[in-house]
Amino acid sequence: MSLALITCAGVALDAVLGEPRRAHPLVAFGRLAGRLEQRFNPAGGGWRSHGVTAWCLAVLPLTLLTWLLMQVTSLGWAVEIFALYFALGLRSLYEHAQPVARALRLGDLPLARERVGWMVSRNTAELDATGVARAGTESVLENGSDAVFAALFWFIVAGAPGVVLYRLSNTLDAMWGYRNERFERFGWAAAKIDDVLNYIPARLVALTYALLGRTALALRCWRRQAPLWDSPNAGPVMAAGAGSLGVSLGGAAEYHGEVHERPQLGEGPPPCARDIERAMNRVIAGVGLWLLCLMIWEVLGA
Repeated sequence: MSLALITCAGVALDAVLGEPRRAHPLVAFGRLAGRLEQRFNPAGGGWRSHGVTAWCLAVLPLTLLTWLLMQVTSLGWAVEIFALYFALGLRSLYEHAQPVARALRLGDLPLARERVGWMVSRNTAELDATGVARAGTESVLENGSDAVFAALFWFIVAGAPGVVLYRLSNTLDAMWGYRNERFERFGWAAAKIDDVLNYIPARLVALTYALLGRTALALRCWRRQAPLWDSPNAGPVMAAGAGSLGVSLGGAAEYHGEVHERPQLGEGPPPCARDIERAMNRVIAGVGLWLLCLMIWEVLGA
């Protein structure tokens, strides 16, 4: 099967089935990562070398196993399809975002706060409707990059082993990549490797968002505002996404009891429920654009 057909099959499987309700591979991987952290970082504050060792033990054997499965079976194409399916989070992102927008539309602010709390790490208990819409829109734009486009990028570049390595690395960053006393040194490798793996995909995503909306504004916001953001990859994605939507994101947000004053991203009015849906539509349209480009590239290459 061609790369384009395999990629489309993986995306279609995610759209039809969504995340497995039982025995998701990433859940089992999370338990493995937890045990490795207990072993190499038992009291917190473990050395960087301990984090590198734990990262290698968690990621490299499973990546190698994926490569071996492709070599020893005549159904290598099936391994690739299911590897992409398990790595993608497009339908999951929709299933998290849509209830937030729906609750806001119905005026059910407590439910909207609860559901957006499933998407973000900030404190959502005191958010007003605008704050909920802002958090939801930001989460869709950023997680669209991490959970959807970056997985597609590494699958297209390096097949099933590439997407497995990326998804496991991204999961470890979510578990270990915190800047606190417990993970400052131990989680350093996980955070840096994830930054490297997302560097090119994030900029392709920013360009994708720009092409699908207010292109000139999105590119201007990307150029001027992204360097002010504390994340080298989230900055371009969210600045271009906010500009594409014509809304203002960023501003104050509470994380773990501390209020962080974040730079403004984008231009325009604050987001509302409809903008969460518009952001989701940008992600879905962007996936369609990437698949179209991949098919055209294969046809021209043939």
